[in-house]
Amino acid sequence: MSLVQNVLDDGFSGIPHNAITGKLEDLVKWARSRSSWPASFGLACCAIEMMATGAAHYDLSRFGMEVFRASPRQADIMIVAGRVSQKMAPVLRQVYDQMMEPKWVISMGVCASTGGMFNNYAIVQGVDQVVPVDVYAPGCPPTPETLIHAIETLHQKIEDGELLKRRRETGGGANLHIEEITGTEPVPVVLGHR
Repeated sequence: MSLVQNVLDDGFSGIPHNAITGKLEDLVKWARSRSSWPASFGLACCAIEMMATGAAHYDLSRFGMEVFRASPRQADIMIVAGRVSQKMAPVLRQVYDQMMEPKWVISMGVCASTGGMFNNYAIVQGVDQVVPVDVYAPGCPPTPETLIHAIETLHQKIEDGELLKRRRETGGGANLHIEEITGTEPVPVVLGHR
């Protein structure tokens, strides 16, 4: 059916949503997904890959994430990159608590997600014991492509509004597991986001 026929049959509800006819809630979710600011929490070798993701070659500014925030009060995504020691866990929780709402967490790497090869008393066996994790990025260390995939997955879930609903119901994160992307696949390029 054509747009004119939709309007004649359904009135204004027949018009596809855009910036003018969209619901305010949908526009807010879209804006949140396109303007997230990460708080870096680099703890080990995964932090080097996280820094590479923010560099010019991968260009996180395409996703509205130009600067990693040093202040948790200016950030809404925490990327936990690397192993979390028992001594660092309270600091990680304090930074998470100081972040503005709504906030999300990406667990980057095997060590952050499960403790990795460090199966001992000094390392937290999964950052989800400290903060609610929304997306798990696998790998040792994950490639920048994998982190970009995790960020895009998180952005889509933010835009869908699914994460806030789940957090209200369960108090936990989304617990999304993505697959690792090696450096041989092309990096997805989103045109018009510069």
